Amino acid sequence: MQIEVQPFTVRKRVPLTISRGTSAENTNIWVKIKHDRFEGWGEATPFSVSQESKPTPERLLAEFKALIPSLETFEPWERQKIAAILQAEKVSTSVRAAIDMALYDWLGKRADLPLWKLWGLDLNRIIPTSVTVGISSPEKARERVRLWREVIDVKVIKLKLGSPEGIARDRALFLTVKSEAPQAEISVDANGGWSLSDAIDMSAWLSGRGVRHLEQPLNADAEKDFPILYEKSLLPIFIDESCFNSADIVRLSHCIHGVNIKIAKAGGLTEALNMIRVARSLNLKIMYGCYSDSALANTAMAQLAPYADYLDLDSHLNLIDDPFHGAMLENGRLVPRNLPGLGVELG
Repeated sequence: MQIEVQPFTVRKRVPLTISRGTSAENTNIWVKIKHDRFEGWGEATPFSVSQESKPTPERLLAEFKALIPSLETFEPWERQKIAAILQAEKVSTSVRAAIDMALYDWLGKRADLPLWKLWGLDLNRIIPTSVTVGISSPEKARERVRLWREVIDVKVIKLKLGSPEGIARDRALFLTVKSEAPQAEISVDANGGWSLSDAIDMSAWLSGRGVRHLEQPLNADAEKDFPILYEKSLLPIFIDESCFNSADIVRLSHCIHGVNIKIAKAGGLTEALNMIRVARSLNLKIMYGCYSDSALANTAMAQLAPYADYLDLDSHLNLIDDPFHGAMLENGRLVPRNLPGLGVELG
């Protein structure tokens, strides 16, 4: 098989601020795997779970270039051999995700079926995706909700909290968004921005205001505090930055209620499926999330959307120059198309 990689930069219509900082654009890597007249596509997105951990696009490109000579000796169906190479080389999860995504896209195109059909999934089970409102002033948050209404039928809002200015600021922001979108469900993601005491206080405060769970209330480094929060929180606890793969789910299952699965973090659709099965076996809820992904990566996760209890696949909806066109918006739901593979085309 032949492998090509190409960087592309996407810019956000509205910059996103979370507890770790603000992002306005991202340079991702487009991967193309060609074999037997078919071409599979994947996307590698640099991401961070801490202020220090985000890799550069240059580093991801270097990983690809080191791998390509070895991988091109295989055919796309030799997934076990390819996985062994990726494991031996200890490549980043973003690179693994892009290759895995492209292999699945190739398979679907070769079979002339969309992935959701190959997996036998029911698109009617897909729930609406949330849209994200970042940390900001109440005035800017109000305007952000209004801008989202121009793009999508807003049914669920994911509100980023964990403001450096403290939980009083978080509460003011929440009340503003709630007043601007009284009919929408609001979920809360602190991105590890709270202390244990703040997380306990906010769980009590938010539980009476229609919030159904807290996402990553504590920093991933504060793992010892999760069992305490699990006992004291009035809301279920979901983890994101604390959970990359199936092993993390098993390790933390005693002190959480759900997991956020992201394709770049998991290392592809293969591990995402593993995580879904493990989470279900442990009676945990499942959420899908995204980084600064284009429609390519979000459409890949949308293929698995019928399995999700919560969806947050909105990053591409905030891009002004997304080169790809994939899953369609239907009544607030991100629904993959009836096209082979991922069903993604150049927009």
